[in-house]
Amino acid sequence: MNAAKDDATTLDIDGREVRVSHPGKLVFPEPGLTKLDLVNYYLAVADGALRGAADRPMVLKRFVKGIDREAFFQKRAPESRPSWIETTTLHYASGTSAEEVVVTDAAALAWVINLGCIDLNPHPVRAWDLDHPDELRVDLDPMPGVDWPQIVDVAFVVRDVLTDHGLVGWPKTSGSRGLHINVRIEPRWDYRAVRLAAEALAREVENRAPGLASAHWWKEERGESVFVDFNQNAKDRTVASAYSVRALPDARVSTPLGWDEVRTRRPEEFTVATVLQRFADQGDVAAGIDDAAGSLDALLALAERLGPAEKAPSAPDGSGRRRSSMPLVEIARAKTKEEAIAGLDAWRSRHPDVVASLEPADVLVDSMRGASSLWYRIRINLQHVPEALRPVQGPLEVDYDPWAGRG
Repeated sequence: MNAAKDDATTLDIDGREVRVSHPGKLVFPEPGLTKLDLVNYYLAVADGALRGAADRPMVLKRFVKGIDREAFFQKRAPESRPSWIETTTLHYASGTSAEEVVVTDAAALAWVINLGCIDLNPHPVRAWDLDHPDELRVDLDPMPGVDWPQIVDVAFVVRDVLTDHGLVGWPKTSGSRGLHINVRIEPRWDYRAVRLAAEALAREVENRAPGLASAHWWKEERGESVFVDFNQNAKDRTVASAYSVRALPDARVSTPLGWDEVRTRRPEEFTVATVLQRFADQGDVAAGIDDAAGSLDALLALAERLGPAEKAPSAPDGSGRRRSSMPLVEIARAKTKEEAIAGLDAWRSRHPDVVASLEPADVLVDSMRGASSLWYRIRINLQHVPEALRPVQGPLEVDYDPWAGRG
């Protein structure tokens, strides 16, 4: 490691020089982690991190203004990059395309972290076959009011369904509240088939664990359940991969677990500091994932037996839009989560009688993907509010248009 000009450090990583700008910049104030600390973390766990992210095109989720500010999503590889950074061109369902970064080694890993990426967001395909995913991703997303034991119960139902259909699931903490279960598959099916298989899996989990798990796409219909998010397998979606640090104050890490650990460990246990020690002691517990690629034939046969999922009714105005089965009012559309929550607080202060009847899962906070960053929507499900007390839809407390000024 050599000091360079303009407050930068140059690392020699397997013969490649990687410049780390502002190495002393404090990224995580609570544990006192600097930018260089973050780079060194990824280098220390590179064997595991690359197992989840290597050779895959990656969306760069850049926190250039700090972890307490919204990240922006950069699909296109920076024009100014080392000659050894590989790229590949993805074609999206929207008709657009992007030349995306493909991380292949530890040096490339350090390079993307220096750009302000904190977590890694690879696509489920390899650069040499962009049309056929080699990973099915199960995202267990708890609704408000759901505690960790319920997530764990659903995870074991997922494992049973996978086993019954000839597949192996590899669990990891999401780094937030939920669990991910990654499934290596043979790269023989396109995105549409993989998503269909994931949806069939989710529906079967719901059938086996009614009330605990939900495959309902519309959030207001899930109640206090764990949503088995099959849409993470859609073509344009990415998920934080193994050993990704998440932008939470404690520098929490998305950490692979053995199935024997899932019931006894908790997400908050796994931070940069503890995962560094864990990795040094036992290496990557998911080291065998690439040797467990399976077939989707059985899940696709299940999808055929289950038949098409029930569709929501359309609105009566002829627009083709969905008509919710629940009484909903929209509260806010905001550029940041803080602004959205402020709008919710203002609405609550004006409707104390309504608030008294709400359950945790009745407050629906959605992070929506905009052109290059997230925006936030808040809706209220009035299902538990007596009809006489239900407010009608009024002007939004915060009314942000994420598409303003765009064609």
